[in-house]
Amino acid sequence: MSLLSRLRHSLLLLHTRRLSTTTSKDQTRSLLALLKTETDPHKIVSLCKSASLTPDYSQLHRITLSRAVTSLRDSTRPDLIPSILDDLLLSLKTHRSASHAILLYGQARMPHHAVRTFRRCSSDLGIPHDVELLNTLLSSLISAQDYQQVTQIYAEFPKIYEIEPNLTTYNHLIRSFSESGSTENAYAVLEEMEMRKIKPDGDTFAHLLAGFYREERLEDFENVINLMVKFGFQPGVDIYNVRIKSLCKMKKSGEAAALLDGMLGRGMKPNVVTFKHLIRGFSKEGNYEQVKKMFGDMVERGLKPDCNCYYMLVYYLCLGGDFESALRFAKESIGKDWMPKYENMRVLVDGLVSIGKVAEARGLIGQMKEKFTVDQDRWSEVEEGLPQ
Repeated sequence: MSLLSRLRHSLLLLHTRRLSTTTSKDQTRSLLALLKTETDPHKIVSLCKSASLTPDYSQLHRITLSRAVTSLRDSTRPDLIPSILDDLLLSLKTHRSASHAILLYGQARMPHHAVRTFRRCSSDLGIPHDVELLNTLLSSLISAQDYQQVTQIYAEFPKIYEIEPNLTTYNHLIRSFSESGSTENAYAVLEEMEMRKIKPDGDTFAHLLAGFYREERLEDFENVINLMVKFGFQPGVDIYNVRIKSLCKMKKSGEAAALLDGMLGRGMKPNVVTFKHLIRGFSKEGNYEQVKKMFGDMVERGLKPDCNCYYMLVYYLCLGGDFESALRFAKESIGKDWMPKYENMRVLVDGLVSIGKVAEARGLIGQMKEKFTVDQDRWSEVEEGLPQ
């Protein structure tokens, strides 16, 4: 074969591979779209098996598998999930596929299957147990909210499988204590970390703070700050955001706002997350003047609110009966091509009509119909029923 022929052959092979990859991606996207509407559990399983989904192949395959597992979990047949994941493991027998299967069992709220999968990695699949796989299992159990088993696995598996825990392992353990309402147990974990010369990081302290705030143990907050200083950390924006979020959840948004003032006084710059916590907090407390003030402060500081921030404002302002302010934020959202939920916009339209703003309600519907193709029929029906 001449050099020119070989070159043509190589180019043809490259084109074929690219075409095959593109076709595969298109097929997976079509499958993902189908899974979003398919409700028959057996069809979901059949679709996944026929598509030969593999988490080792691409992120798109992982997303599609996750969608299938969620659909089966929420159906009447979550017991069919192993027929997808176990087949996947047996066909691939890779560390990555095992990790993904373990995580998906956590997502499916099937912690015993996650543990079973971990156990059989070395015996049935030839996949060595290591600290990464252990951490994946702990993360899966946290997703399944099986906090008791997290503690048990940590106590037993490192010895059984000769695995040395690392920082991520300890952070998972502390997070488990934090989410299960037993954050005080994390002090012993910190002592063990210090004994093993493993230095905590920002995630460690964030889990501690979130747990103590969730349990309303504010007296432990100073202990955590002192520990941070001891280990060479200064509270950053992320730590302040945890504190602000927790105070807002406790319906102490005024204290959270004071904490923001303290941040500013120390020369720290809040971010969009900071203001979203405060907006949600004041909204849930019904303090809508503060809600609007926080939004204004955020924009004045050059921070750009995202679509969820606008959706939240429309929802809560309607809940508080401030339909004119909700209309302003709804228009801004639509102007950015961000479409609030139909249900929330319907409340806004009905609210505008109730305060005599029929023309505004009609204009809002027209704007929605012009910008977005979904719910056109529903909006036309609402429009026809408006007072003349």
